[in-house]
Amino acid sequence: MIAFHPHLFVRIVELDGPRAPMPRPLSSGFSEGRAYRVLGVYNPSESSDAYFILPNDRDEMWFICQRHLRFAGLHDTSAHHLDLPDLHATAAD
Repeated sequence: MIAFHPHLFVRIVELDGPRAPMPRPLSSGFSEGRAYRVLGVYNPSESSDAYFILPNDRDEMWFICQRHLRFAGLHDTSAHHLDLPDLHATAAD
């Protein structure tokens, strides 16, 4: 059994290279700079990977490999997408 917090949000950090898991989220309607609510988690028995069920920017649901994802926070909101602050911005911007 895989359990997850109902307020869990993740951000996309897409892996590159020939062994990167498919689908590639940035080619599937997801964006960098946004956080996505986790709707569910699936772990196929033939894989050591877990696939998170996420709604993309077009409100389509996708199974995205955990290797493309990073923790974005626990947010008590009804939103399924959150804009993230620019992590590269400086105080002078």
